[in-house]
Order: sequence, then C-alpha cells, then structure tokens
Amino acid sequence: MLEIALVLLALLTVGLLGLATTLLTPQLMTAAGLWTLLLGLVTGIPTGFWYHVTLYRLLSKRIVLPARWWWSPADLHPQLGQEELAKIKPWFVLGGVGFLLSLAGGLAAMAGLLLNQ
Repeated sequence: MLEIALVLLALLTVGLLGLATTLLTPQLMTAAGLWTLLLGLVTGIPTGFWYHVTLYRLLSKRIVLPARWWWSPADLHPQLGQEELAKIKPWFVLGGVGFLLSLAGGLAAMAGLLLNQ
C-alpha cells in the first residue's frame, strides 16, 4: 500500500511540475524549488539521523546489528515490538517526508533552471 501511495505521489509531483512550467516563471520556479529543497533537507537530515540513532539504541541491546545496517534499516523493523516501532515511526515518516521534499524541490529547481535557458 505504501508503494502505491509513493508512486501516486511521484506521478502527482511530475504532473504538478509540468503544470508549474506553464504557470510559473522560470526564476520563480527555481526559487520555489530551492526553498523546497532546503525545507526538505532541514526536515529530513535531523529526523533521519535521529531515526537511525533510536533504531540503533533499541536493537543493539538485543541483537548484534549486521555490518552496514544503516543502508536498509527498515529491514530491521520486524525485530521491533509494537511499542518500539511506535517510538521510531514518527522519525521514519518525517525523514521520508524530508527526502520527498528534497527530491521534489531539486527537480523543480532543475526544471526552472532548464526553462530559463
């Protein structure tokens, strides 16, 4: 279900970017994209970092974490209980939102710069 929502969100973002190219000037689109990128980074980096710290603290007490566990930490979610999962879920979601904002902002800024030429 999450994957379907992400695909729909990506399609919506591409559609909105296409619409934005007809409504916004390239300079405004670039500025809005850069601000969205900055908002995504400010949101995603600290929350993503804290998610990893919290996940490590919860799991390192019980199991030896595999090497490079941080590359796919969501694979470790089945090791968590419901209460532990509830502790990391907000950080996991906010980190993902920050990533999506960064991605959308970067694409919008690039589109604005390309249209400006």
